[in-house]
Amino acid sequence: MPLTTDAEIKELLENAKYIAVVGYSADSSKPSNEITHALIGFGYQVSPINPTAESTPDLKIYPALDAIPTPPQIDIVDVFRRADALPGVVEEAIKVGAKAIWMQLGIINEDAARRAEEAGLKVVMDHCIKVEHKRLLP
Repeated sequence: MPLTTDAEIKELLENAKYIAVVGYSADSSKPSNEITHALIGFGYQVSPINPTAESTPDLKIYPALDAIPTPPQIDIVDVFRRADALPGVVEEAIKVGAKAIWMQLGIINEDAARRAEEAGLKVVMDHCIKVEHKRLLP
């Protein structure tokens, strides 16, 4: 069952240190870019994931979750991909030992959520991580 209560989501955000943003866009007008920078501003260590984007002097972008050097422990995989891409992202997250999958606002995939939970990952679905952080951790 995806995390739905304020207390559950707040606990996840409070305990997280490292967030991977899958579907990051280098285009500053895209939500994934804005939220990546907001997460950095909130104090998280963040790794953007996009196989076609190039790193900048300020931001190292990785082509896939398994390309992130270990450690760190990935606490949250924040997903900005279409719902049909979620099964693959969940499998990658399981493979790298992530603790949670966060499906951004408008992204719902019940099968992917169930698979993540079966593998022991926490799941947040159809919520904006930036909005929830600002609301629950002002």
